[in-house]
Amino acid sequence: MKPATRLTHLGRSPKDQYGAVNPPVVRTSTVVFDTVEEFERIKDHRQEEGRYGYGRFGTITTVSLERLVSDLEGAADSFLVSSGLAAITTALMALLKAGDHLLVVDCAYLPTRIFTQRVLQDYGVEVEFVPSDCGAEIAERFKENTRALFLESPGSLTFEMQDLRAIADQARNRGIRTVIDNTWASPLGCQPLSLGIDISVHAATKHLVGHSDAMLGVICCNDETAPLVHRMIRALGHAAGSEEAYLGQRGARSLAVRLERASQSALRICRWLQDRPEVARVLYPPLPDDPGHALWQRDFSGACGLFSLVLAKPYEKQQVARMLEGYDLFSIGASWGGYESLVRTETPIRTAKAWEGEGPIIRYSIGLEDCDDLLADLEAGFGRLA
Repeated sequence: MKPATRLTHLGRSPKDQYGAVNPPVVRTSTVVFDTVEEFERIKDHRQEEGRYGYGRFGTITTVSLERLVSDLEGAADSFLVSSGLAAITTALMALLKAGDHLLVVDCAYLPTRIFTQRVLQDYGVEVEFVPSDCGAEIAERFKENTRALFLESPGSLTFEMQDLRAIADQARNRGIRTVIDNTWASPLGCQPLSLGIDISVHAATKHLVGHSDAMLGVICCNDETAPLVHRMIRALGHAAGSEEAYLGQRGARSLAVRLERASQSALRICRWLQDRPEVARVLYPPLPDDPGHALWQRDFSGACGLFSLVLAKPYEKQQVARMLEGYDLFSIGASWGGYESLVRTETPIRTAKAWEGEGPIIRYSIGLEDCDDLLADLEAGFGRLA
């Protein structure tokens, strides 16, 4: 079945739920048992024979969503945690120990950079950043102690693409694990495990929840990495709340139509922006002239509403602020992937290769508003900038 059809039916079983169309919200910490033998057998399990061992290890609500995402990603197992950053940090901690070497793409989400530099390095992991548009040549950075690569394709601010197939081939040949932040594409737009990546993580707060009302993360693993991640989750005490898991289930049902609407609007807006004299570049891989377009076209089956533009000259900070603060429909905010349109400015941080931009970067998340109304709001903003 096509993804949109699967999204409608995965992770729910009305026959097992007294006819209810949605899985119930199970709020529990303690699970009780009839016998000592049953308690000893099941107490440490997420699920066995329809029974659950303890609220932190999983409930009907959380396991239903994990199974849904696993199916979409083609994963052996998936694990819910409390946020996208928790998914990233847990995946990396499951693969690394003191003395190991980690490669991280330069375009990685800022909190990912902070974690690798302020936590992993303090605990004895050697961290090295590599160019954001890397491919097979990344093998030149491998060391005897290289144990993992962290990818983000496209990067969620500057949208560089990595050659996932080539990188996965080089890493697998040397026994190096690969992790990717797949939030931009969602499980519908890219299935990294099918390209050879070991772990795909999502800030489910964004596309999967889709309504800007819950924090949630998910780690999707292949057969080899699932036990490692599961062990680390248990050791760290991670758990996703039942309410948040339920909101993830709810959001998943409309994921296909929301992504289709947002990406269509985004592509139309990006083409319009390319003709604006105030704009030097639009950073969005679905555009045919984007440097990463060929890789996006080869490995991805969809997009979303998140992109950036680079202004044509170094406008003053107060000029850009006047432009953004006057929008009627674009709210200033840090997240994305919800139903509402957002905008923010941010300066790229680079270690491996300096970022060169004609002017400031502005990132937009296109929501579900009418595209004509969004274009009118953008045009008025350029008037304020001038």
